[in-house]
Amino acid sequence: MDLLTEITDRATPAGVVPELDLPGLAGVLVLAAVAVTWWPVWRVLRLVVTLVHELGHALVGVMAGRRLAGFVLRADMSGHAVTVGPAKGPGVVATTWAGYPAPALLGALLVWLASAGWSAPLLTVLLLGLLVSLVFVRSALTLVVVTGTAGALGGLWWWGDASLQHHLVVALGVFLLVGAWRHLGTVIGGGDPTSDPAALARATRVPAGVWLASFVLVLGLATWVVATEALAVRA
Repeated sequence: MDLLTEITDRATPAGVVPELDLPGLAGVLVLAAVAVTWWPVWRVLRLVVTLVHELGHALVGVMAGRRLAGFVLRADMSGHAVTVGPAKGPGVVATTWAGYPAPALLGALLVWLASAGWSAPLLTVLLLGLLVSLVFVRSALTLVVVTGTAGALGGLWWWGDASLQHHLVVALGVFLLVGAWRHLGTVIGGGDPTSDPAALARATRVPAGVWLASFVLVLGLATWVVATEALAVRA
């Protein structure tokens, strides 16, 4: 089997969707709970949530016609994505808004599609996206986080069987969803004038509380998707 065939095989949806039974679901939830509640683990893995947050800004900015200049992550869980374009308008608003919902939306998408047998294509797309993002990395820490995340996903993509991929992609999705809530809780309680809701309030004259409510609504919908559809298990 040549390399191209092996790569194609690893990007193909599973012919038989692996089951996520009750013990498997329990394992997934335990992994996600440890990742977001045990400080030594969360201190490191929270940067993955920040990475998705900043790439959410970047992706929506590019979709809105702006040019991505680069992005950075910081050890305190903050980050910054720089897009170039008009200083005002709906493109700026959409780009600024996209950060906090991004981890929850990606998490819900991962869980939903993994439950349909699409873990392998998902991992392929995520890897390609991370490889493209390397061009826009603007700090050493950001490079470490992006390459470390790509390495972990790449190992799962290349060596993991369908069942392991299914379980770990679902675990990643739940982790991103819960991590999104933790990130949002920080900004709700912080009152930071440089935060996304504050920036949106300045750009639109709509109160920051309204923007926070929109984040809560999206995260709530993502949670509903995960809880009621994608995590249906067989006893």
